[in-house]
Amino acid sequence: MNLDLLAIAAHPDDVELTSGGTLLKMAQAGYKTGILDLTAGELGTLGTPETRAKEAALAAKILKVKYRGTLGVPDSDVHASRAHKLRLAAAIRELRPRTVIVPYWEARHPDHYNASALCYEGCFLAGLKQLPITGEPFRPHKILYSTAFSTARPTFVVDITAQFSLRHKAIRAFHSQFAGATRKRKVFLAIDRLEDEMNQLARHYGEMIGVRYGEPFLQKEMMKVNDVVEMEVRSV
Repeated sequence: MNLDLLAIAAHPDDVELTSGGTLLKMAQAGYKTGILDLTAGELGTLGTPETRAKEAALAAKILKVKYRGTLGVPDSDVHASRAHKLRLAAAIRELRPRTVIVPYWEARHPDHYNASALCYEGCFLAGLKQLPITGEPFRPHKILYSTAFSTARPTFVVDITAQFSLRHKAIRAFHSQFAGATRKRKVFLAIDRLEDEMNQLARHYGEMIGVRYGEPFLQKEMMKVNDVVEMEVRSV
């Protein structure tokens, strides 16, 4: 498909919460974007796989992505196994994304931090000519880590002020997860307060760059800047 930008995450709604505004902004700029959910979220306490699939399709439409798929990794079994890496490498060869957004490597949920290693290694393996999978060898140009779930200091923040209302609508498309009702349980579920936390984080990172809302990202390599005179965000 030759995607310009592909966001990969462990469960349906993870991308919407962490980088939905950025995906929408890039789609509005004319780039071809996509979402790849590693699992169907079938072990989630709330909703069913069928319900979440319908919600994911609606959210994808709101975010204007050209592609949304599910890799088929079992929920709660996200890790960098050989089988999972080969499956992801095949998907990377098919979708051929120039830039990939993946989860940060530290998180509360095991599926999230394990997804980070799986995504990186799958992207790397996709470029090996002798790898025994179909498709032409391909490796993304850039891997970005979404730090929205972590306390890591990001490399940069994307201004999503203009996209925030539609990001909110995309999150709310997952009605089974974010119905807004107060739930009484014996087991704590982080999702009960997750949307509010992510909105607060968007406001926090937006404030850091002088806008209303922002989404944070980290890259491992140095960032190249050509014009140091016109750099945004005031120092004093």
